[in-house]
Order: sequence, then structure tokens, then C-alpha cells
Amino acid sequence: MIRELFMPALSSTMTEGKIVSWLKSPGDKVAKGETVLIVESDKADMDVESFYDGYLAVITVPAGETAPVGSTIGLVAETEAEIAEAKAKAHSATPASTPTAAAVSNGSPQTSSAPVAVATVPAARVVASPRARKLAKEHNIDLKTLKGTGPRGRITAADVEALIGTAPAPVVAPAVTSSPMAAPTAPVVAKEDLVPLTTLQNAVVRNMVASLAIPDFHVAYTITTDALDRLYQQIKSKGVTMTALLAKAIALTLQKHPIMNAYYTEQGIQYRQDINVAVAVAMPGGGLITPVLKNADQIDIYTLSRTWKDLVERARAKQLQPEEYNSGTFSLSNLGMFGVDSFDAILTPGQGAIMAVGASQPTVVATEEGLLGVKRQMKVNITCDHRVIYGADAAAFLRDLAKLIETNPQALTL
Repeated sequence: MIRELFMPALSSTMTEGKIVSWLKSPGDKVAKGETVLIVESDKADMDVESFYDGYLAVITVPAGETAPVGSTIGLVAETEAEIAEAKAKAHSATPASTPTAAAVSNGSPQTSSAPVAVATVPAARVVASPRARKLAKEHNIDLKTLKGTGPRGRITAADVEALIGTAPAPVVAPAVTSSPMAAPTAPVVAKEDLVPLTTLQNAVVRNMVASLAIPDFHVAYTITTDALDRLYQQIKSKGVTMTALLAKAIALTLQKHPIMNAYYTEQGIQYRQDINVAVAVAMPGGGLITPVLKNADQIDIYTLSRTWKDLVERARAKQLQPEEYNSGTFSLSNLGMFGVDSFDAILTPGQGAIMAVGASQPTVVATEEGLLGVKRQMKVNITCDHRVIYGADAAAFLRDLAKLIETNPQALTL
């Protein structure tokens, strides 16, 4: 029997996928549950596993090319004798683009109910992320000499960097800092070059176009950060990041304002029990991703900081699972590290609000005694879906957030 391999839907928003690499070649034996190829979905590289035993007979979509979800990307023959028949089928007719049953899966419970075994990729084949391969090529490193620390032994950029013993090359994402969004390195192109959008950039485009249908509004607030800055200086040596502090402050304030954590549906306003703060992170090569700090209101600041560092590292290695970047209930975007005073963020579909954070800067202010003083202040702008949230709701949320940061930041460490 000859079965078709289809491009799987690795996330609810995925409409097409780019094949990063085939781990099997035509004629290779394929075991049920064994990883056959790696697909770049909207925002991550995912291992795709076979549902069947057999032989990979034909690859119809080679590595580097993109195919719509549900389209045929290869053929699997049940026996070696059927390989020639599969090749003839591939040359004589175009396989159906709409599958009756998926022949490959990413093995995630969210995308398939079929049991999928986990198989080790043969040692002769090196499984590495695109960034890891690029780094290895630049430094003349044989990937076969490395032991991968990624999922199923996959070699990541961090593994290559550890061997090099230096910081990443300019084309690689910046090291994780306390900033939610670090500056990506712009590609060097000629003035008239046309650079196709990446899969990630196309996903961002779709989300931004969808956001145009949302009737939103903006509310700005100035927050004094002297107390928060002092707290950060006291605990940053323990691995605490400013991102985690801001996310924790937002999460605790959302407890008092559940409407800010809700979103619009045609049936009504959907409230959420969990408070999951999504934080924008710039990706190398263009685009952004929003790793999610789940239940940020319930997790201590030290664990939250460790979780954030791990999320950013895996996001830039394109190793996040879909639920780690699409489960946010409230978003945070920070451009303060660039010295930006203030900006408006675009609302993410499926959420009710997003907060944009500017730089914390020394500012001359008038004290209650009528004297002049200097305080560090930052401006935050919140974008809200007016179908769910009203001006008074947003203003009350920002007022309580400012009160927490200005007068009781120690509560973030409890």
C-alpha cells in the first residue's frame, strides 16, 4: 500500500509550513513514530513523525520549500517492492491535496489523538537547528562531534556556541537580557533587493491584518519606578529579570481587574481563570514571537525569571511548542531598552489588551512640598478592545498597577 505524507497543521493558526530538512532520504526505511522531517510552522521548528511503518519512496516537496497545510509532501511505500510504483505514481499524477487521513504528525496531543512513538534519529544523521548549522559552517565545526541538548538530541545554536567559546556571530540573536525585546540584527541587503517574507513574518502579517477589525483605543499613564529600580538592584544577582518583575506586577494587578484578562467572542465576553502574560521578543531575521509566562500571578519571581530565560532561549532557537507562544491572555511589549519614550502596541487577536512600556528615565518633577526633584519615570500605553474593555476599566487597571510598582514593589517577591 502506498500512503501520502501530508503537511500537518502544527498550530491552530498555521496555513502553510516550510520544510526545514528531511531526516530521511528516498528509499530509507521509516518506523511508526519516527521523526521523518522538520517543519517550520508559524513560529517554531517542529519534528514531524510518521504514523506508519514502511519506506520513504518519494519526496515531492524538498527542503527549503513551502507547502499549504494538507498538501502532499511525500509518499510512503509499505514494502520495498512498492517504491517503484510510488515513484511512477508521483510522476504520472498530482496527489490529492486534501487528505482523508494524516500520514504524519508532530506527535503533540493538541494536534493529533493518534498515539505516536518517540524514535531516535539514526546516529548517521545530524539533527540540528538552522542557526546551529549556520554557526557550525561559519566556524568550520563538524556537527557530528557535538552532542545536542535540544529535544530528542537536536543540536541547538547554544551547543555550537558552547564549543566555540565566544558570543554568537552578528547574525545570531542577541544574548538574553533583562529586556523583553532585544534588538535583532538587520540582514545586509542591496538597496533594490526583494527579500521574501519568512514563515514567521507571514504569521505576523496575518495577525496584524486581523487586528484591523478590532475597535481599539489607547490609554497612557506615567509610573514612577524608583522603588522598583531599587528592588531590582537588590535581587538581580539572584537571576531576577526586569521582564519578570513587570510581568509579575501585571499579573497581580489583573487579579483585581479580570475584565482586562478577558476577550471578545460573538457569544459574549469570555473571562479566563488563568493569567498568562505574553511578552514580545524580536527574532533574528525579522518578525517577533510572544513567549508566555503561564500563571504568572501564582509563580514566585525567581522561578518566573528562570522560566523567562528558558523561554527566550528556546524561542530564538525556534523550539517552542505552540502552547508556549499562543496561550497568552494579556500581552506586554517593551521598547524601553532603545530609549523610546512611549509607543502604541497593536492588539493581539484573541486578547483584550496589550501594554506598551517605554524607557524609565530621570525626570524633573514637582514634589508635594512644591519643590523640584528628580524621579525615574516610565510611560506605559495600553491598547484595549473596546468591545470588552472601556476607558474607565483601563484607567483603573493602570492606576492600580502604578500603585503596586510605586508603593509596594516588595509584593512582587512574595
